[in-house]
Amino acid sequence: MTSSPSERLKELGIALPAPRKPVANFLPYKQCGNLLYLSGQGPVDVDGRRYTGKVGGDVTAEEAYEHARLTTLNLLAMADAALGSLDNVLEVVKILGFVNAVPEFSQHPRVINGCSDLLLSIFGPERGAHARSAIGAGSLPNQITVEIEMIILTRG
Repeated sequence: MTSSPSERLKELGIALPAPRKPVANFLPYKQCGNLLYLSGQGPVDVDGRRYTGKVGGDVTAEEAYEHARLTTLNLLAMADAALGSLDNVLEVVKILGFVNAVPEFSQHPRVINGCSDLLLSIFGPERGAHARSAIGAGSLPNQITVEIEMIILTRG
């Protein structure tokens, strides 16, 4: 992949939303040296609509995959604000994804692929491949379907 992440977003027809402000007493990100830690984000669209429900119940795995993708855009918007440009991302190190699911749901990795697939599309395999955990949760804040946090290696 020869294009930069910002060029790749344009090629994919993706515009990042405005970064969301925290809803509690925490930082949306914290930079320690060359590592940028992004606090958990959820599936909230540009109009402020929050996607809620239980995956495997009233929300399908396919819908939750799209929610994970939307959540990733919210994370990337925060990274872009923190770094001045996504072009300052050297690589995505790790993501941690939580899926608000019914107890018998077992496709958590499939849902969090919505995040991983988008990161690979934007950053390519050299910069976008990452370590990952996909975890089922009995509930998430405001009953959102997914929450994802991310660690990024930056130019500094």
